[in-house]
Amino acid sequence: MPTRLYSVVFDAAEPAALARFWSVATGWPVTDEASDLAVVEPADPDEPGLPLVFVPVDDPKVSKNRVHIDLASQSPEEQRSIVERLLAHGASHIDIGQGEQTWVVLADPEGNELCVLAPHESYARSGAIAAVVLDAPDPRAVAPFWAAAAGYEVTFVDDEGNVALRRPDGTGPRLDILAVDDSKVAKNRVHLDVAPFAGDDQAVEVARLVALGADHVDVGQGDQAWVVLADPVGNELCVLTPR
Repeated sequence: MPTRLYSVVFDAAEPAALARFWSVATGWPVTDEASDLAVVEPADPDEPGLPLVFVPVDDPKVSKNRVHIDLASQSPEEQRSIVERLLAHGASHIDIGQGEQTWVVLADPEGNELCVLAPHESYARSGAIAAVVLDAPDPRAVAPFWAAAAGYEVTFVDDEGNVALRRPDGTGPRLDILAVDDSKVAKNRVHLDVAPFAGDDQAVEVARLVALGADHVDVGQGDQAWVVLADPVGNELCVLTPR
């Protein structure tokens, strides 16, 4: 069986503090707060969502993230309430050139961009996180790789070439790949982890993703159980051990 999208990982100066912010953002508890990381995930295993993992990193943020989270809302009133709640817990309004939009762009307390979306029927089964958003110069070119890595299916391509992918059962956050012209200038501070299923072979899955256009990369990880790759446009991802 192939890999599937398993978690979203944030580099953080203060993992525990950033996890508490994202707990407020999603309504999910902090389920792990070890000395070297923190995890926020749904309390109910049947609730749609992806674990958010916060790991300690000393490197400063130097550019707009190429991966960000979109939060869902069910009504205009809830969208405003989410924005107000996040501002009260350390978020700030930011301008990344979005212009006048139905979504609200914020930064979390460590500067990671996020959007609070207006209600839309396409996110009705997504849960608290409407989408994980990945920047790419040509979304259509990289979409087949991420469909294979995440176990998702392409659900639509819009007129600007942006691509949306989703789990085959239609639940959980979408993976949206957006067309951007910005160059990648540093290691991503937010990246995706994929995992083989229990009983599968990590090395075989790594080889499969490399054959689909991934590259092995060294981000200073040393000797670890996971394997660090970059997708065909340079965005880092980790292939975890089978689970």
